[in-house]
Amino acid sequence: MTTTNGQPRPTINGAALLDEVETFHRRFNVFPREAAYVAVALWDAHAHLIDAFDGTARIAFLSPEPGSGKSRALEIIETLTPRAATTVNASPNALFRLVDAPEGPPTLLFDEIDTVFGPKAGDNEAVRGFLNSGYRRGGNSLRCVGEGANQTAGWFSSFCAVAMAGLGSLPDTILTRSVIIRMRKRAPNETCEPYRRRTHEKQGHALRDRLAQWADTVRDQVSDAWPEMPDGVTDRPADVWEPLLAVADAAGGAWPERARAACVELINAAHDSEEASLGIRLLTDLRDKVFCGADRMPTAVILECLLALDDSPWADVDDRPITSRTLAKMLGQYVTPANKPIKPRTFRLPSGTPKGYFAEDLSDAWTRYCPSPPLRSATSKTSATPQVTGGESVADTPTGIRNTPPETATLPLHIAG
Repeated sequence: MTTTNGQPRPTINGAALLDEVETFHRRFNVFPREAAYVAVALWDAHAHLIDAFDGTARIAFLSPEPGSGKSRALEIIETLTPRAATTVNASPNALFRLVDAPEGPPTLLFDEIDTVFGPKAGDNEAVRGFLNSGYRRGGNSLRCVGEGANQTAGWFSSFCAVAMAGLGSLPDTILTRSVIIRMRKRAPNETCEPYRRRTHEKQGHALRDRLAQWADTVRDQVSDAWPEMPDGVTDRPADVWEPLLAVADAAGGAWPERARAACVELINAAHDSEEASLGIRLLTDLRDKVFCGADRMPTAVILECLLALDDSPWADVDDRPITSRTLAKMLGQYVTPANKPIKPRTFRLPSGTPKGYFAEDLSDAWTRYCPSPPLRSATSKTSATPQVTGGESVADTPTGIRNTPPETATLPLHIAG
């Protein structure tokens, strides 16, 4: 392989170079798991090759408390990546112009990202849109340009490598586009070398320049690469990890194997720390703790069951207990197997004609959104059977609302008014 002036390119051992990048991080960063060192080293290298990829992985360092090493991680990344630009807060217009600069897109390092998306941050939908759209090549936003009344519309690219650090969490739309590293305070036995910018920045820049040289030698290779994904890694996680695995394959050595192991570990860790949305929590609670095999259930009984659940959010939805209106609004976001919004329906009981919900209407949403139901042993008893009329259990009604074993205890719940 030759350079543009016909001279041969220097041979660079990509695997050894990534080893050095990883070692540099280990000097100053204490990450919560070994897979994080692998991911961060690959992310640094991918920033030098972003023009060869259709997408870029965001990387997010998050923690519940300050002093967990998030900002230090960004400092080290800053020394190793091209055109690094660190910001704590920036307007959307400034971000678009920064990315669209003639010298090429920056590596954007967003510290204290919680000030942008935290509970007190206010409206930052434009920044969210910038981060969401910019993970794919071709992500653009339309903005007015010009002075005074002389305004014209112009397209601005948002495609660039982005690393973020902050307290708490991030919007789901950003998390799903990110490699997530949940930082924590160092334990007394965890130590690292103090970072001194005047000395260590030069060392990082030397590695950065060598990464840039190596990137020039493998750019054609990674631009044509379709890295093999680990089993089960599909959809958005595959989009996130594709450029990192392509870098690992180009480097060779132990990196392809280490990269795929890190991919699986960090994806699983992200899933383990995810909290289901309120809608999915509602669907799951209905399936596993309210219906429990019944084919229909009155709204009043559903509400009473939900409010009786321990450690549930239903006693405080928008600062008040869940109501039939709130229940209908939340379930109406999902559809029946016939692709129509889930709505309450009227059915007959010996005591009247209450409105409620049918399991057949909820079945498609249960299948698509809920985790697998908990396994039950053959001898275990189901949850208590609610009562929908004075002393008459649902299981005993002619409508066959619930199918529960006869030995099941009953919990007297009554329809209000």
